[in-house]
Amino acid sequence: MRTLFVGDLHLSANRPDITQAFLSFLNTQLHDTDALYILGDLFEVWVGDDIAEPFANQLADAIKKASLTLPIYFIHGNRDFLIGNEFAKRSGMTLLPEVQTLELYGVSTVILHGDSLCTLDKAYQRFRKFRNLGWAKWLYAHLPKSKRLDIAAKLRNKSQSSNQQKSYTIMDVEPDAVNELLKTTNTQQMIHGHTHRPAIHELDNGKRRIVVGDWYEQGSMLSVSQDNVELIELPFGK
Repeated sequence: MRTLFVGDLHLSANRPDITQAFLSFLNTQLHDTDALYILGDLFEVWVGDDIAEPFANQLADAIKKASLTLPIYFIHGNRDFLIGNEFAKRSGMTLLPEVQTLELYGVSTVILHGDSLCTLDKAYQRFRKFRNLGWAKWLYAHLPKSKRLDIAAKLRNKSQSSNQQKSYTIMDVEPDAVNELLKTTNTQQMIHGHTHRPAIHELDNGKRRIVVGDWYEQGSMLSVSQDNVELIELPFGK
């Protein structure tokens, strides 16, 4: 048996190839699996459960079907932090907090999306702190649908523009933040996404940091079992 982790799919209506790859993943890759964890950015953008696009509802039905055979857990990403209880219930997913610890085949593990570890990106961290405020979420949720869509589009464009000007170092996790979280959670292993730089890092302190891959050019999953940890590419169309 194994546990699977995916993240950074950035599903959208204009990338049907990614949507089809994820549907295929749900249909073919969940055998002999104890649980599936989705570590955020399942969608390219999410502006509210009340205006989910048709393709998103199709995905909800597919995830719900898969959830009948194994538990599926979801941690919010920076693109879909507004996914709420309504969509989670329809999808059969259990919403987890931003940072979750678990025993993974005897290894104490902390899982998260990963954007909180990019502490050198001061501008983004300020925005992240603001967007997590309860009153800010409430206010946004009560704006007209057209206004929310407009704000989301502007934020996405601004993010893409600013990321092109940021250095590799600023957009990656900060080692001190990684070590601090491993220490405060008293865990031996960390699994996250967000950076789109899949790798298994053996740290100097004897601990491990694993980064799941994105789904821009191919699918990607992390498979963890009692005896093996493996990052697996899933070519589109196969």
